[in-house]
Amino acid sequence: MKIEQLAPWAAVRSDFMKTILALACLGALLVAGCSQSDTPSSKSSKGAVQEKPLLIGLVPEQRMLEQMQRYEPLAYYLSKKLGTEVKFTSLPRYGSIIDNFVSAKLDAGFFGSFTYVLTNARVGVEVLARPENEKRLSTYNGLIFVRKDSGIRTVGDMRGKRLVLVDKATTAGYLWPLVYFRRAGVEDYRTYFSESKFSLTHEGAILDVLNGKADVGAAKNTVFDRLAADDRRVRDELVILDKSPEVPENGLAVRKGLSPEVRDRLKKALLTMTDDQEGRDALTKLGAVRFIQTADQDYEPVIRLAREARLNLATYNYLNE
Repeated sequence: MKIEQLAPWAAVRSDFMKTILALACLGALLVAGCSQSDTPSSKSSKGAVQEKPLLIGLVPEQRMLEQMQRYEPLAYYLSKKLGTEVKFTSLPRYGSIIDNFVSAKLDAGFFGSFTYVLTNARVGVEVLARPENEKRLSTYNGLIFVRKDSGIRTVGDMRGKRLVLVDKATTAGYLWPLVYFRRAGVEDYRTYFSESKFSLTHEGAILDVLNGKADVGAAKNTVFDRLAADDRRVRDELVILDKSPEVPENGLAVRKGLSPEVRDRLKKALLTMTDDQEGRDALTKLGAVRFIQTADQDYEPVIRLAREARLNLATYNYLNE
């Protein structure tokens, strides 16, 4: 009898405890939701275009730490604009960006002009935009340079010397030197020079010649100018012998199959960075004043150099040997 009388009270108490637990769980979920919404990478961020981070590869123009410092503000800015976390990854060599579009599932990459042409020929990518610098230039030149005190001024003077290139997947650091030497009658630089090597970065090639580790070097003028601004020895002790035609500065291209919404919002975010102070600050850190729209036809100078060097883009071995 007592049990029958107490049973309704037990039921009320049980329902009350369940209500308390439910309210506690709801509170915990609300707290968790608030903490997530404070970060641009949250899935619940307003306007998020995809759940997983957007992974963008960087070719190794300069030392990794310095390069990442230049690009970090851009990553944060794009994350906020897209409502999706944007991550940059610095690749160990130029050809890695081609391989990683398949193996590492890159969504996009800042391509050098030759790496873009090669990747587009192999797997198909779509270029969106590229930066323009404070001189209102969105192109660069490949340079051939030596030490002023080397006595080298012609290709004839280079016979038997030491050569440093950057990477077989670069315009300034390989494709242009191939054309430069071929125009002077040198068909195979590997037998013409006593030693040839790859520095893997433009900065490394410049410093190798500056510090006497090589006699002749090739690199892009934008990196040369950046180093010269920080170290007057580059300007005072090196001499430029020739330069390539202008080719597009490193452009951002996306993979096939990327959501059209993500692609379009990414492109818009880049092209409108000058509209707000945070965007302008990120551009300054990158060494640019704005991004400009870019298309396949902008790469025709690179394709012409590849033809002159007699390279088949579909079968060309871009791995350093």
